[in-house]
Amino acid sequence: MSTDVSSETHDPNDLRYTAEHEWIGPVDDDGVVRVGVTDYAQSALGDIVYVSLPAVGDEVTAGAACGELESTKSVSDVYAPLDGVVVARNDALDANPELINADAYGDGWLFTVRLTEPAARERLLDDAAYRGLVGEG
Repeated sequence: MSTDVSSETHDPNDLRYTAEHEWIGPVDDDGVVRVGVTDYAQSALGDIVYVSLPAVGDEVTAGAACGELESTKSVSDVYAPLDGVVVARNDALDANPELINADAYGDGWLFTVRLTEPAARERLLDDAAYRGLVGEG
């Protein structure tokens, strides 16, 4: 099982996105992916002050809320991008939720999921489609 949670460099070509502004990293050999919220989402939320994430072992369902981000502006649900089981969570966010604002694609990742169907990742938005969705492309 590969659950290395060290910072990764953001390469838009390696990520897929949801319309709800979550990103999903590449699938590793064990069918595990890292999940986070996009820079666009963290910017829209403002200063994030509290994070609620699914627990390790929780089953998540594509499109269903599985956590929350609370900012100085509002509370926003975090949605599972695909079906799977949570295998790790970014516990550093408990004490430092602002990591999401500082490094949404690196230290601010949320959790990792072992996908039920790893190939489903390719059905999510690619970088160009997501940029078009948020008016950046």
